[in-house]
Amino acid sequence: MAVGREVALGKPLSAAAVAKLKKQGRYGVGDGVYLQISKWKTRAWVFRYERFGKAHYMGLGPCHLISMAQARAKGRDAQRMLLDGDDPLSAKRQKRANEALRLAREQTFEQCALAYLADHDVGWSAASSAQWRQSLSAYVFPIIGKLPVAEIDLPLILKVLEPIWREVPETASRVRSRLEAILGWATVRGLRTGDNPARWTNNLKHLLPSRSKFDEVEQFAALPYKDIGAFMQLLRAEQSVAARALEFIVLTAARRGEVLNAQWSEIQDGLWVIPKERMKGGVEHRVVLSATALKLLAALPREGEYIFIGARAGQPLNHMSFRRLMAKLGYAVTVHGFRATFKTWASEMTAYPNHVVEQALAHAISNAVEATYLRGDLIQKRRRLMEDWGKFCGRVSASQSKHSGEVVALRGVS
Repeated sequence: MAVGREVALGKPLSAAAVAKLKKQGRYGVGDGVYLQISKWKTRAWVFRYERFGKAHYMGLGPCHLISMAQARAKGRDAQRMLLDGDDPLSAKRQKRANEALRLAREQTFEQCALAYLADHDVGWSAASSAQWRQSLSAYVFPIIGKLPVAEIDLPLILKVLEPIWREVPETASRVRSRLEAILGWATVRGLRTGDNPARWTNNLKHLLPSRSKFDEVEQFAALPYKDIGAFMQLLRAEQSVAARALEFIVLTAARRGEVLNAQWSEIQDGLWVIPKERMKGGVEHRVVLSATALKLLAALPREGEYIFIGARAGQPLNHMSFRRLMAKLGYAVTVHGFRATFKTWASEMTAYPNHVVEQALAHAISNAVEATYLRGDLIQKRRRLMEDWGKFCGRVSASQSKHSGEVVALRGVS
């Protein structure tokens, strides 16, 4: 910045004398320090020095914050650095850069994750973006979201993955991949150093079992349909959001993720309309709500957009709540297995055609000829099916008053 004239005064001025200077320029006040008055009348202290035949000016601060005595003290510190062979301006810039780096490395994992999404999800589908955000909010942020990204290590990654690795293997695998991507992004950005603890090869591969060991082609532990009445009786005695969400899963035969993220705006005229972005098949699905399911919804409080609210404000219920609930009830079955329970009941206990049941489960019709003639979603037929299912879930025989704990493994219902 050009400041006009530069005046080196013969002897140091008093603060009062310096205060009287008004014209644009630099005025030497001793110890290499100058009062700099700009054309806009701003006043600041600068330190002037020469290094390798070139003049340099280093700002020391504005006059209204730094006194002349303080400015001259800083000037003497800078002169001592020059005597030691150091460049005070370079040292100042390095200090500022180090501080910026320190602050950057204190960014939390959640901040980095959201920044990663902002950089990458422009070209993603709405479904992919929603899946990333939902999985991070449900499984990652509650555990490591508030920790500095530079501190995320292998034990913390295991703390995220181990509870869900067997429970929801497909989701857990995707979460691991997303953790690796975000931590890799943070490393390239200079926000962390070292190896990526979420890496699978030569790392987590040796600590977590391969999915092939326990995730054999869609096999889920399911409750026999004859025991569903006793189970529902115990479930309805539980007074928790998780219990109501699980009851709704059973009554609708919907997938867990669809129910956890269900919103009040999706309930329309006795139907639950799930947008395509949240459906496994990428197609909008209308779920028929039985009288029992509608009664359940009517008894719930409305405290936001989500039907089943979680512990975090504005967030849906976490899936781990189901795991704790099932353990409390004493049932060694999976939440997803209730879809198999519904499918088996419909096949063995009713005369509803297979394509009606498959529509209720939001499955694609595998029979090409059958699919060709199905243009609608069979709402009326499915309404009768779901009403019958709701009634069946409310029946408890004397022999079912205490569950036997029997579990069957059913394949192919997803």
